[in-house]
Amino acid sequence: MTRHTVLWFGAAVALSNAMAEPLTVESPDGTLSASFEVKDGALFYSVSEANKPVVGSSKVEILRDASMELKEHSLRENDTSWKPVWGQFSTIRDHHRELNLSLTANGMPVTLLCRVFDDGLGFRFVLSEESKGKKLNFTNEFRLSDEKGFYHPRGEQGVSGPLRRDELKGVPVPLVQIRDDGSARAWFESDIYSADGFESMRTTYDKKTGVFTSTSSATSTGRGQVTPWRVILLDDRVGNLAVNTVALNLAAPCKLEDTSWIKPGKGLWDWRVHGYDNGDFVYGIDTRSYLRFIDFCADQGIEYFTVDDHWFLSAKDGKIEVSPEVDIEKVMAYAKEKGVRIKLYYDRKKGNFGDETLFSHYAGLGASGMKYGFMGKRAGFTRAAMEAAAEHRMVINFHDGPAPMAGVERTLPNLITREYCHAQQDSRRAFTPETFLKMVMVNGLIGPLDMANGNFGIGSINAGERQKGPKKKNSYISTVTSEVARTLVVYSGLITLPDAPEEYLKKPDLFEFLKQMPATWDESRVLNSKIGTYITTARRSGDSWFVGSVNDQNERTLEVKLDFLEAGKSYEATIYQDAEDSHGVKNPEAYEITTKSVKRGDVIPARMAVGGGHAMILRPAK
Repeated sequence: MTRHTVLWFGAAVALSNAMAEPLTVESPDGTLSASFEVKDGALFYSVSEANKPVVGSSKVEILRDASMELKEHSLRENDTSWKPVWGQFSTIRDHHRELNLSLTANGMPVTLLCRVFDDGLGFRFVLSEESKGKKLNFTNEFRLSDEKGFYHPRGEQGVSGPLRRDELKGVPVPLVQIRDDGSARAWFESDIYSADGFESMRTTYDKKTGVFTSTSSATSTGRGQVTPWRVILLDDRVGNLAVNTVALNLAAPCKLEDTSWIKPGKGLWDWRVHGYDNGDFVYGIDTRSYLRFIDFCADQGIEYFTVDDHWFLSAKDGKIEVSPEVDIEKVMAYAKEKGVRIKLYYDRKKGNFGDETLFSHYAGLGASGMKYGFMGKRAGFTRAAMEAAAEHRMVINFHDGPAPMAGVERTLPNLITREYCHAQQDSRRAFTPETFLKMVMVNGLIGPLDMANGNFGIGSINAGERQKGPKKKNSYISTVTSEVARTLVVYSGLITLPDAPEEYLKKPDLFEFLKQMPATWDESRVLNSKIGTYITTARRSGDSWFVGSVNDQNERTLEVKLDFLEAGKSYEATIYQDAEDSHGVKNPEAYEITTKSVKRGDVIPARMAVGGGHAMILRPAK
């Protein structure tokens, strides 16, 4: 904590079961508020912004159909700051007001906490010893007046939306809504890590009642057990939700005493390169290919190399049968000699290796991290895997539909990224620019994402020259400038680069952006955003800014206002942009690089092609 100012401004107040007025807690700036009241034995809450309803009076409970009584309440204000191990900010301010409600549910003592920030809120239950063994049913309704504009993740299919609310069924988190005025709201959870026994909430919509309901269940372990935080975010622009810190502030603080071994960075990945032929060498799943990848990483300053599936054939009873084409000991020793960190894939579908020995085995091989495949959306399993990885000083990347544990990278920062999204070319489908733009503004709200952006040989990919490229030729719509910008726009502690080394070396001036770009930041802002259409993200490291814009399949020019630069200082801008004849299908690899002097208040026109992008590095002039 770098600053700590906690003010208790409400003493505990004893109450009868009947309340004349709802109890209200406001955000520090007074614009957002949450109110709670007990009516006819049930607890209700509502949310307002600028005195306008956001969520109408909606029921919340911890035991199914329990009779609730309110005993006392208190209010406090917290204003502190903390430093993440890595992320979108080097320092995060935690400024909120908290309402504490002491209740009984069928006579069982229980506490409800609600914390309200200027840009969102969260509420959770804290259980008592008397609850031990009881079946908990954490349920909250939310009544919304809006009929349309809803989005939610859809696994490897991308994002569903925009949808009318009567088109929603079982909704994975987060649920995002864009209103007619462009303002955005989101509903999801934080700190499932601390909520033993709870899985991710399930949200449904009842067409008859017009009510959304989110539910998750667990068996109580007694005193101190908590539910996840149910989270609501609000902003005037959807892009700002991607840099909102409410979920992180609600998450449990870092539980690791030593985090010096956790290194964010960039990493080469072999999976999409298989079959690439440079004329003298064809990449495959073999020792010589892995050594070649490692050489490239060492030469170019790329911190990680991910060895994906099929390096082993089976894993059973504590033994791994390694592919005969792979000398894994030689590969690991060579990476160590070259100073390259190896992240090894593990696939549970290949047998029961035994989780109690899995992480020690990988650490014994010299792995710095693991890409964990097909473990399912199980919060308890995910928690145990992260803890075991941390015990063996390994970072972890969860593959294919993991539990959406928002905020957990604060608690266990060895969770470096995850594929809670449709990564590029998943199932050998190539996602569209619109899919990328939706996922950044929807899936990205639960934390870092591994989308594997940054392809440079788009023509080769579209021509079918990769074993694991898109099944349909010419279906990958992007420009190389957009690929560069995407790696900046998406938030991830490990930036996965999926292309062949030769393709990066063909465009060394463009590759320089990726080499210079950090994977952790001091400050992040979203300057322009429209869901599925465009985004501009600016991130600062020290006194330098990196800016990326990504476009849909319509040519456009965005204004990038440099209001974030330090006043009175000149900057040298290196600008990476689509060429005049760039096109995400017809001419994806054309680009231009220019430099110019800029200052605070200048406006840069970001000209983008179909499926295009725009990127800049801004450094103080010497």
